[in-house]
Amino acid sequence: MAAAPIYLDHQATTPCDPAVVEAMAPLWSDGFANPSSRSHRPGLEAAAQLTLARERLARCLAVPADAVVFTSGATEANNLAIKGLCEARLTRGRHIVTVATEHRAVLDPCRYLQSLGFELTVLPVQPDGLLDLHALAAALRPDTVLVSVMAANNEIGVLQPIADISALCRPQGIAVHVDGAQLVGHQRLEPLAMGIDLLSLSGHKFYGPKGVGALLVAPGVELKPQLHGGGQEGGLRSGSVPLPLAVGLAEALERALADAPQRAERLAGLRDRLWQGLQPLEGVVLNGCLDQRLAHNLNVSVDGVDGARLHSALRRRLALSGGSACSSSSGEPSHVLLALGRSRQQAAASVRFGLGRANTAEQVDQALAWFTEQVQALR
Repeated sequence: MAAAPIYLDHQATTPCDPAVVEAMAPLWSDGFANPSSRSHRPGLEAAAQLTLARERLARCLAVPADAVVFTSGATEANNLAIKGLCEARLTRGRHIVTVATEHRAVLDPCRYLQSLGFELTVLPVQPDGLLDLHALAAALRPDTVLVSVMAANNEIGVLQPIADISALCRPQGIAVHVDGAQLVGHQRLEPLAMGIDLLSLSGHKFYGPKGVGALLVAPGVELKPQLHGGGQEGGLRSGSVPLPLAVGLAEALERALADAPQRAERLAGLRDRLWQGLQPLEGVVLNGCLDQRLAHNLNVSVDGVDGARLHSALRRRLALSGGSACSSSSGEPSHVLLALGRSRQQAAASVRFGLGRANTAEQVDQALAWFTEQVQALR
């Protein structure tokens, strides 16, 4: 039986922490009541558990508990933030600003609004993947209602200067939305202190369960709900909140933040070991700024090989991807890498290494050996 491939796709998803699974376990059977059913004791106990989970999340991110809106993940949170904010500010303006390297869960809602008559400015990035703040400042207008910029890119790991972006927007009364799915749980983040109005996060990106996330809404920010029904989550997100997942989300974030500094230091060392080990191959180009990036991300393009054949060869021993797990099925080259100026061929022959808690130096060396062997064979 063939050995399992080395898992190097932690930006697509992470394994659920066993302690998180344990924390959720009783709530699937014993504590199964609906938190909205408050006419009996089991429902009240479930509501208390949900309140506690909300408070734990709020403490992790230094926000009031009522700023936490549970969602099914960052995609739903992004849609609620972008569409909900723009609908709430219809009388103030219809101009949105975002960035070419955003996740589709941001770009597609923005383009949807554009189809309804909003004006959309999609800013380019510099060759290192970073946003030019001067370009952003020039794009802002009196009728701009929202700027949406992700904290850490899901493909190239680049960290955008969010505090500086907020400093440009806040004096003009422009709301700032941040897709924090790739950063939350990997670095300590205090959105209100950074001037963030809306922050999206997803549990499965930091060793929590799939199917749950949250939108943090700063005090005073009004949104229009995108799901109508029972009026849960302060009327912003109707539907019964999955209590086990909400508890798992809080448990995962507390645990992720507890070991985040040590994990980042260790994974940065493995990432640098990986990058240095690729140098003898030549023709391996780094995608994105090396300094301002997630510690656990490395994205490279490989010259002189066919991308489809490269990934076919690599997957026999390595579990990694060429871009976002949410869009790779389309067969189109990464829009993120194209925005960096890579050719379609270079974008297709790109590889994203996403390191995680369980990865070791031995695994990195094994991955390097297999990667080198396959690239040399294809060339």
